[in-house]
Amino acid sequence: MSALFGPLDPERRVPPRQQTTVAAFLISAHGALARQYAFTLPAKFDSAWQTEMNAQVFRETEIVSLLVRATSWMPDLALGYMAASWEAAWFPAPVEEIPDPTLAMATGLATLAHAVHAGIRPAALLPVGANPNDPFVMALRRIEFESSRLLQAQILLLKGENLTPFRNAVSAALESRHKEISKLWDDALASVGISTFSRNDGNS
Repeated sequence: MSALFGPLDPERRVPPRQQTTVAAFLISAHGALARQYAFTLPAKFDSAWQTEMNAQVFRETEIVSLLVRATSWMPDLALGYMAASWEAAWFPAPVEEIPDPTLAMATGLATLAHAVHAGIRPAALLPVGANPNDPFVMALRRIEFESSRLLQAQILLLKGENLTPFRNAVSAALESRHKEISKLWDDALASVGISTFSRNDGNS
C-alpha cells in the first residue's frame, strides 16, 4: 500500500485503475451535490446562501464534466458495488431538529457538501513527479482549487444566524457526515492500493 498515486507510468501519469476509481467516486459525489442543489433551491430567493447555492449547481456540474473528459478510464467490475454504497451515502439527510423543512434540507445538504469539499482532497495524493500537463493531474488540482471556494458557501449557511438555535444539532450532523464520507473515501482508495494511514495519524 502507498500513501500516494502510483507507480507512475513512463510518461509520469497516474495508473488508469486508480484514475478510474478516484474519478468515479468524485463524479458520484459531485453529481449528487449538483442534483440535490437543483432540487433544494426555492423558486424565489430570500437569503444570501440561496444565491450562492445556485452558483454551486453549475460549479459541481463543471467538476463532473471535467472528470469525465480528463480521466483515462478502464473497466472495473468492483465499481458497481462500490458505487451503490456511495449513492446511498449521498441520500438527503435533513437536520431533523430544524422545524423549517426547506432550511432543514439545505442544512443537511450543506453538511454533505462540507464533508466532500473539506475532507476529500484528491490532489494531495499526487506524487511530486506526476506530469503537471497530464489532463487528470490538472483536473485534480482544479478540483482542489474549486473546493476551497465552494467550501465558503457551506460555511456561510452553517454559521448563519438562522441556525444559531440549532448549533448543537448542526455540529452533530456535520461530524457524522465527515466520518461517513471519510470512511467511503478511505475504502475507495484502499481498493486501488492507496492507504490513508499515514495521512490520518494512524486512524484510517
